[in-house]
Amino acid sequence: MSEATIPHRSPDALRGWGARFRKWKADQIASPAFQRWAARFWLTRPLVRRSSARLYDLVSGFVYSQVLQACVELDLLNILRAGPQSADAIALRLGLDPRRAMQLCQAATAIGLLERRGETFELGELGAAALGVPGLSEMIRHHRVFYRDLEDPVALLRGDTDPELSRFWPYVLGDAEGDTPLETAADYSRLMATSQALVAEETLEAMDLSGIRHLADIGGGTGTFLSHVARRYPQMKLTLMDLPAVIDSARGRLADLGLESRIRCHPGSFLEAPLPKDVDAISLIRVCYDHDDATVRRLLGRIRDVLPARGRILISEPMSGGEKPERAGDAYFNFYTMAMTTGQPRSIAQHQALLEEAGFREVCEHRTDRPFLTRTISAVRED
Repeated sequence: MSEATIPHRSPDALRGWGARFRKWKADQIASPAFQRWAARFWLTRPLVRRSSARLYDLVSGFVYSQVLQACVELDLLNILRAGPQSADAIALRLGLDPRRAMQLCQAATAIGLLERRGETFELGELGAAALGVPGLSEMIRHHRVFYRDLEDPVALLRGDTDPELSRFWPYVLGDAEGDTPLETAADYSRLMATSQALVAEETLEAMDLSGIRHLADIGGGTGTFLSHVARRYPQMKLTLMDLPAVIDSARGRLADLGLESRIRCHPGSFLEAPLPKDVDAISLIRVCYDHDDATVRRLLGRIRDVLPARGRILISEPMSGGEKPERAGDAYFNFYTMAMTTGQPRSIAQHQALLEEAGFREVCEHRTDRPFLTRTISAVRED
């Protein structure tokens, strides 16, 4: 057969065949008759069981999260850290009816938080791991607010609700003047501090900050990230910027850590107040995804204006998987920011576009060990 006679299929035609096959496959799987046949046929039976179990976990997942919430609220994991106990002993410690205590322990065992040994219960692998994650218990307790905002997900999607999360994070409502009440600022600053320790560790394992003379962390809360930087880079000058009420809390925390002389505090809204000067790098740790594109564009432009040529910008936060959606960025954080009423997780490509539009080049992703927790990007200001 000559080359001229070889049938040619365009890429569009090939994609069309693929789309038709995927639709046919979905139609078969959606058929109750096919499901009954596949559940009996020896070759497809294991696949059906696995997909059925995954689907059941999606349906039941909200209950599993509430079991975890109950364990944290009642401090059950810490109680069992001392050693195995019977359900009756646990009931006395928790002030629960023995039958209810047994039900909680059974449920927690079923999802891997506990293990049952005869008539006693002890920490399971996931329960022990939960105790070892800094800030996880605070985040789980914080989920009480998020759960209420997700009570009607369709109304949330349509914008027909008044989410509590938008009031928990006051800067979401445009606190440009920094007049957040101290009590409110203390609540969210404490959550930021406890939840960002792992983010700081992941970021600094992925990024080499050698060569930076003066780093300013913008929107840095009470200084969790910079306190980790200070330990790794003892010669680096450090500046922390956040709202005045947050900086008030930061001063005390930094003093407790013995870092009040290492980290200079710079109170103010990063959209209104002058940014720190005489810096050659600026970090944004879990900042961009809290805000809409217009706000991020404005912030990146202001950062470009204060950085010198070849100055570096560092971004670390949850991100979307883009064309390959991921659970953390595209499910959890997508709905979390939706409840905050602003912002969204962005893909690496979206971050790159915003950075290049603002005048940054050499955009580079630095791979983290736990991308579900945070992903990191750096870029340099163009000459």
